Amino acid sequence: MSKIKKLQKLLESKEITCAELTERYLQNIERQNKTINAYIKVTAEEALETAKKVDEKIAAGEKLMPLEGIPMSLKDNISTKGIETTCCSKMLQGYCPIYDASVWESLKNQNSVLLGKTNMDEFAMGSSCETSIFGVTLNPRNTDYVAGGSSGGAAASVAGDMAVFGIGSDTGGSIRQPASFCGLVGFKPTYGTVSRYGLIAYASSLDQIGPITGSVEDAAIIYDCLSSYDPKDSTSVGSKTGTRDKIKDSIKGMKIGIIQEFFDGINKDVKSSLEEAIRVYQDAGTQIVPFEMPKLNAVLPVYFIISCAEASSNLGRYDGIRYGYTSDAYKDINEMICKNRSEGFGKEVQRRILLGTYALSSGKYDAYYKKAQSLRYSIIRDFKKIFENCDLILTPSVPVTAYKKGQALVDPIEIYMMDICTVPANIAGLPAVSVPCGFDENNLPIGMQLIGNNFEDYKVLNAAYQFEKLTGESFLRPEVEI
Repeated sequence: MSKIKKLQKLLESKEITCAELTERYLQNIERQNKTINAYIKVTAEEALETAKKVDEKIAAGEKLMPLEGIPMSLKDNISTKGIETTCCSKMLQGYCPIYDASVWESLKNQNSVLLGKTNMDEFAMGSSCETSIFGVTLNPRNTDYVAGGSSGGAAASVAGDMAVFGIGSDTGGSIRQPASFCGLVGFKPTYGTVSRYGLIAYASSLDQIGPITGSVEDAAIIYDCLSSYDPKDSTSVGSKTGTRDKIKDSIKGMKIGIIQEFFDGINKDVKSSLEEAIRVYQDAGTQIVPFEMPKLNAVLPVYFIISCAEASSNLGRYDGIRYGYTSDAYKDINEMICKNRSEGFGKEVQRRILLGTYALSSGKYDAYYKKAQSLRYSIIRDFKKIFENCDLILTPSVPVTAYKKGQALVDPIEIYMMDICTVPANIAGLPAVSVPCGFDENNLPIGMQLIGNNFEDYKVLNAAYQFEKLTGESFLRPEVEI
């Protein structure tokens, strides 16, 4: 069931005030955040001020907007006017934006209650939420494991009942992977449907903002509130159709594609859960259509070349002169810039900037960046052909379950490989959702990913919603009494 709708009913019936609801979430944060480290900044004063406005509106008998009065969290790479936004990097410590990101402006106009800014991998570069200067975010399901990344704090805030929903960003799986690890729903919309204005960029042609929630219906409600055209974002097109009214359509006769390459070498528990999910869909009357996608082995090289190249360009402004951290001691301007960047950026960010700069350098551009872009368009064409014969593609969200704390730092190359299932949707700009579909032998959540064609976000969310219902919501996190 939608937690958002449930809470709004409680608010409108005056069984609980928005101030009381907000206080309960703030108390949960106070109790758990020292261990989980989901939040890097708690905005209690702002939250209670918004809650007061909502209570005044309810007292006046006015109808609430879809997300009004709902406590939520915001990833720390989304600009918030007057509230520190650091991307969890030393480079931006102390930076308070002078404007709001469009998504936060939309939420603020609805009187959504911002509880705080959440932890993330530095500049969204990582898959475990361990490259943050504020330390690792742990998985509320089992604190021996990480919450995932880069939107690990957003996912942990929801999984730990420290927010009703979280807003994150997804460049190569940064919403879907932590949602999978924490047993939540993570939705990456079609590229361009949700404005990126005010999102501090990692890789502009891949970045997309989306929700992390406890259920598919909540994800649909949030998406419909955020997916409007924004003239401030040159890539914005908005949504061509709403999703909330379409997520209860029948899926009988729907064609679901299975690409074998996505299932090669995955964890045995993940594989068995996905096979059971496929059976659930078959029993519901869908048609399973097998496909091959030989170019899948090229997806990760294409992603890392393009994302790192764009990162080297986007992060070039952080030199300590125009923006960012400034070193205390230097001899001349060259040494100052060198020190500013080497001291201000962490090792993972430095690694990706250097790789991107190399790929764009003279003599290497044609061999790496140009070739990666050519392969990208070839992968997009392959997806177009597949969607001529099916409605959706079903894959694992991640080939494994949550990593143990520290594992990603010991062997980062192996962890890079874990993005194989999520990266293709970013490369092609496709909508994709991760939905809980099982548990491994350690009782850690397993995620199933559904990928749809461009602007068919409603099909993705409908199929995910139907899976929740067909399985009796048995894989969703149990509701906590308010």
